Amino acid sequence: MASLLEKLKPMSRGQEEMLEALKSKEYDIVGLFGPTGSGKSLFSILYGIDAVLNGDYKRLIISRPVIDVVTGRELTAQELGPQYYEIMSMYLRDILSGFIEWEKVEELMKEGKVILADTHYLRGRTFDESIIFLDDAQNVPPESSIEILMRIGRDSKFVVAGDPVFQKPYGVERDGATVLRELLIGEEDAKVVDLGLKDIVRPGARRGIRLLIEMRMRNRPLSETEKKVVEAAKIYAPDADVITVVEFRDYKQQFEIKSENVPDAVIIVKEGYLGRLVGRGGERIQKMEEDTGLKLRAVELTLDFTNIIRAIHPVAWIHKHIVDVDFKGPYLAVAVKSSEFGAFVGQKGFYVKFLDAVFRRLMGIGVRAYEVAEERGGRRHRRRR
Repeated sequence: MASLLEKLKPMSRGQEEMLEALKSKEYDIVGLFGPTGSGKSLFSILYGIDAVLNGDYKRLIISRPVIDVVTGRELTAQELGPQYYEIMSMYLRDILSGFIEWEKVEELMKEGKVILADTHYLRGRTFDESIIFLDDAQNVPPESSIEILMRIGRDSKFVVAGDPVFQKPYGVERDGATVLRELLIGEEDAKVVDLGLKDIVRPGARRGIRLLIEMRMRNRPLSETEKKVVEAAKIYAPDADVITVVEFRDYKQQFEIKSENVPDAVIIVKEGYLGRLVGRGGERIQKMEEDTGLKLRAVELTLDFTNIIRAIHPVAWIHKHIVDVDFKGPYLAVAVKSSEFGAFVGQKGFYVKFLDAVFRRLMGIGVRAYEVAEERGGRRHRRRR
């Protein structure tokens, strides 16, 4: 039988790194963190089944919390009974469709070579010569995630996948994926692979994430000042689709931002509505500024967050030196050319701290900056701030 991984062609640099980490004998633990649609589950399960079929490991244990999408509550095998394993089997079948006949997978499960395990019933067990795959780690309490990690026996490999940004429980700051990622960074014999928006290959996933971000922005509570801006927009630009307003005069004062380039608030509009909000000659937004007494700027919501950074960063030209903006673990990572990294970060790091505070208020997501310097051979080096 041909290798399953031979059927799988990485479609991004992140996916190439993920596949290399899974196949490497150097790592006992591999952490895969990033948005839905980036291939975390597919790559991990295909690798696990391949390794079992090739005799590299005796078993593949797949553990994943089953979440009620309405209540957000985790459901156990004890509660659901046989339905639990039906749900898990459908999850596995959907992932493997087109790669391996389901009858072959069922045969492996009957032989005990592929095991579907409830996260609640892994305590007290030790897995030798096995691959343990924990999926959707963001929905597992951090203590339980570490408990599962402790179940690794001899000649075994632990693979954990999770989304610490878009799929983590609402209002939870320290989810299982975020905590495990932090623990594994720098851990001996462990590899962390961060996947971003550029690694999404599943059709519809990018649109779904954009709509999720939009929904969160629309639902965020507004201050009285932000409400005044929204009301002014309704009066002077009634045909503009305003998603939200974020005001940050307090952060400007806290981080000593005195640049004339920085507004007092940013209006986020749906893509295609910027002109309707601003007006042909800027007359609409000028009226809003007169009414609110605020310096305003407007941007369209897209998955390229450079436009928001450009709208609020104290250095007007800094966007020209931004190499990349994408998610890295639980943060929005901004890669900046080495020559202008100091200008981006600011004295005492105040500029990047300002961006971090504004994005947390707007999206609940922090910002980290990385220096990117060209080295010989075109390789890049990153330094985080």
